[in-house]
Amino acid sequence: MRLILGVEQQMIQEVARKIAKTHFEARAAEVDRLGKTPWDNIRMLAQNGLFGVNVPEMFGGSGGDMLSHVATIEEVAAACASTSVALSTQALTIAPFLIAGTNEQKKQYVTPLAKGEVLGSFGITEPGAGSDVASVTTTAKRYGDEYILNGQKVFITNAGDSEIYVFVTRTSQDRTNGITLFVVEKDSPGLRFGKKEDKMGIRGSTTREVFLEDVKVSKHNILGHEGEGFKILMNVFNETRPVVGAQAVGIAKGAFDYSVNYVKERKQFGKSIASFQMVQSMLADMKMQIEAARLLVYKAASMIDRNENNIAPYSSMAKCFASDVAMKVTIDAVQLLGGYGYIKDYPVERMMRDAKITQIYEGTNQIQRIIIGNHILKD
Repeated sequence: MRLILGVEQQMIQEVARKIAKTHFEARAAEVDRLGKTPWDNIRMLAQNGLFGVNVPEMFGGSGGDMLSHVATIEEVAAACASTSVALSTQALTIAPFLIAGTNEQKKQYVTPLAKGEVLGSFGITEPGAGSDVASVTTTAKRYGDEYILNGQKVFITNAGDSEIYVFVTRTSQDRTNGITLFVVEKDSPGLRFGKKEDKMGIRGSTTREVFLEDVKVSKHNILGHEGEGFKILMNVFNETRPVVGAQAVGIAKGAFDYSVNYVKERKQFGKSIASFQMVQSMLADMKMQIEAARLLVYKAASMIDRNENNIAPYSSMAKCFASDVAMKVTIDAVQLLGGYGYIKDYPVERMMRDAKITQIYEGTNQIQRIIIGNHILKD
């Protein structure tokens, strides 16, 4: 990928790769087994400025671009998917501030997020509103210069660990123009968290329900203006879906690299199984799929960096294709390792479990295909 990434981008990628290989990879199985937030890893990401790669320097970031950001995510995900979720969720939380926040909001909230001093969460999903974001029922009712928030969110990443939350709420009955985004701090009275979910994969990333019970916030906590939340959210997804794509590419890369080393050493019928044509064919398919997914992610990231129009279908393609590739490659990795691939002493079964969520969050891949199809028929 050196022909695509510039010198500065390669330097950031190399820093991420070195940290991930040296510090995260060896602990990934333990992080998965314990199912606890890997705070040591998070602190290391913060110390090396990797939370704010694509955030302007004036707001605590490194002033890099989206291409650098996705390259960073890939390297971390290849070593420990759970740790990479801290980066991708931080990016999701920061995005609406960069898109619609005031300078005061960016200084107050983006700066600590970009520096990794605190974690952030984005409260979108509800029991009755997943892919259909416009169906949220969490309410924000205005009383003078304040709003009272009430509702329930589910599957919220970093909930309880985060200090800064962005919530999608309903301020009127209009399906899309009635959606408004609010910033809420952790210590706000009435904000509480449910039990930690026991997940199949990315087990080192905390996921909880969130309850808002008469949470009082100022009108200054609105991101953008009242009723602009849906439009902002769609722009957020355009920028964050390639990040999930990069995460998926990283998981696939980690599984592929391990598989290559394994088949070179594993012997059957008196020779290395790497010499079998069927094994070589599987490896060839895995490699082609990973390279194609990475290029699609890089294309979407580059379009964002150039502020091009028509980003939405390419962001959806990057997320959808890369996550499908991650699922297929990790399944093939388990197959290549045979019985060993199915036990926890080897990392590919964890990678397969981690890969699955990339097909679900940031909009399921079924929804991504609808978005892509609609754009095809519009053109």
